[in-house]
Amino acid sequence: MAVDRADLKTSLSGLDFPAGKDRIVEYAENNGADDELLAALRAMPRADEYENLTEVGRSLQLDPASQQGQTDADKADQNTRRTADGLAEHETETASNPIVEELGENRGS
Repeated sequence: MAVDRADLKTSLSGLDFPAGKDRIVEYAENNGADDELLAALRAMPRADEYENLTEVGRSLQLDPASQQGQTDADKADQNTRRTADGLAEHETETASNPIVEELGENRGS
């Protein structure tokens, strides 16, 4: 379930942060958020408080097409948090090192 960044911003515009999950869901509900966004907000991890809209966005799976305007730091942070369900970090795919590809494993040099 991917959420559009613009819908999130529109639905939570005017919300005073910091705010707890329950307050965020209630505000979005009263501000006309669609069912998909409300379901995503209800599925967010329960934090003590979210400090701003960026923290809320980091807790949601945003639609990649809607990430225009998102800072590189936000994109990197969100990508590092995504792993395939049920896989340990050492079991996830990672890009191989181009130096190792070219030279082979460490040859003791």
